[in-house]
Amino acid sequence: MHEHLLIGLVSILVIGVAAQWLAWRLHLPSILLLLICGFIAGPVTGFLKPDELLGEILLPLVSVSVAIILFEGGMSLNITELRASGRVIRNLITFGALMTWIIAATAAYYVLQLSLPLSVLWGAILVVTGPTVIIPLLRHVRPTGAAGSVVKWEGILIDPVGAMLALLVFEAILSGGFESATVAVLSGFFKTILIGSLAGILVAGLLVLILYRGWIPDFLQNPVALMSVVGAYTLSNFLRAESGLLATTIMGIALTNQKWINVKHIIEFKENLRVLLIAALFIVLSARLALDDIFYFDIRVFVFLLILVLLVRPLSVLISARKSSLTWKDKFFIAAMAPRGVVAAAVTSVFALKLAEQGYADAERLVPLTFMVIIGTVTVYGLLAAPLARWLGISGAEPQGFLIIGAHKWAREIAVALKNLGVKVVLVDTNAENIAAARMMELPTYQGSALSEETPQHIDLTGIGRLLALTSNDEVNSLACLHYSEVFGHQGIFQLPLQSKGSRRLQSMPSHLRGKFLFGQDGTFHLLESLFASGAVVKVNKLTPEFDFESFEKHYRGSAVLLFVMNESGIVTPLIADKSVTPKPGQTIVSIVKSHD
Repeated sequence: MHEHLLIGLVSILVIGVAAQWLAWRLHLPSILLLLICGFIAGPVTGFLKPDELLGEILLPLVSVSVAIILFEGGMSLNITELRASGRVIRNLITFGALMTWIIAATAAYYVLQLSLPLSVLWGAILVVTGPTVIIPLLRHVRPTGAAGSVVKWEGILIDPVGAMLALLVFEAILSGGFESATVAVLSGFFKTILIGSLAGILVAGLLVLILYRGWIPDFLQNPVALMSVVGAYTLSNFLRAESGLLATTIMGIALTNQKWINVKHIIEFKENLRVLLIAALFIVLSARLALDDIFYFDIRVFVFLLILVLLVRPLSVLISARKSSLTWKDKFFIAAMAPRGVVAAAVTSVFALKLAEQGYADAERLVPLTFMVIIGTVTVYGLLAAPLARWLGISGAEPQGFLIIGAHKWAREIAVALKNLGVKVVLVDTNAENIAAARMMELPTYQGSALSEETPQHIDLTGIGRLLALTSNDEVNSLACLHYSEVFGHQGIFQLPLQSKGSRRLQSMPSHLRGKFLFGQDGTFHLLESLFASGAVVKVNKLTPEFDFESFEKHYRGSAVLLFVMNESGIVTPLIADKSVTPKPGQTIVSIVKSHD
């Protein structure tokens, strides 16, 4: 028995993570493969049986996991984004949600022929979209302008709204009718908002106070934050059922927008946890389906999906964004982004089970129908979002630009060479003379400390995807790489090798505390400084079959220091110390050479 439980639990994580990796390799929406893998592991093969495996704790675990996911989503919301699109976001989660609810419920009643109570309940559930689907799509598409911000805010805030609506409809159903429960429903709605908001703000404030006072050691801060999220969810739900999702969302927003403590380590921890939770949730929920549920996918479901995609969403966005500053392209993209995710599946699973216990025979149809909607919307929006964004011209390309720390003479020369190749650069330095000289060369600059927490907020990082730390101070370079690894990722940070006198430190410094070393092990600041002092310059060479890399090395007698290689597609790659590269004809190389050559 013990071995059976262990194999089942491990299988959930292994299948979930493997499905996400496969989705990444195939450039497909991860949730689509998670659903397929869960269905194969569950009803198709019978290998995974979540109800037998987890028993009565299954649904509570699902609910807590959703709460943590919404907390992480709330931590990605910056209040400053509301200045430009606040009214549209407000309309989408109020008027837009109401319209979605009404039309979806009507379509469920007439097209799918659900009973009226179940149609109204399911329409409320389908109000949600979900950060579990939208955030990965936004990261893949990288929409420019306000569209991405609007979709992100809506996707996170609409989930607790949909859960609250579903709860109120559920209570109305159990009370015997909608007309007699109108007053109670409205009263319960405002109670849910009040209790959820207060619980989220109070727990967030308490956590900030504890961390600000230093009452918790560093190694316990992430566990305490996780405990606080679960505590806020449980407390809020204890005071008012289904208000916990709102509480954790508000808690995340409050925590990430306060100015007293740094929460970047909490954000990183929650992002990693979110990946595991999403994998486990979709595997578990899809594995609970029965093999016969696939027969629910008939022409009526297809028509219902068309109504959701082609009528409900566009009409909701059209009304919500009316008289806004959004361009028609932004509106078009927002209207084409409403995939349903794990919250819809989790909420449906909970209420369907309770209604089935109350004798509602059609309730057993809700879960497979919800999964059909999830699969359909994820497929449509997931596969069409990127091509649509490119067609509209609002899809940001993979950022190739460089944020250069240090604006001294040869850093400016490198920046000019990159700029001439069409690569965006921004130089950061505290030295006013260096900044002034860079501006005379028409280079984008920022005067200030690269290590300041406010610096990334004051720099236009559009098109910037990598960091070059080129100062003479090894510690500043390493700290800058550590600081900006959360912005560009560990694959996008580079620094000069440590000075020769610190060779032991070069071998002992952990890779996660620094960037990848540039330009060869000997390409230190002092070496480059001495080269430029002796008259070296930055040179750009386009290799050809007649003048290949071997000819280049013979011409400069092996004395050139290679800096970058640009391939035929215009992708510029910095040369790093532990990897040898042989540029090919058709590629362009940037190097440091003696001026008399």
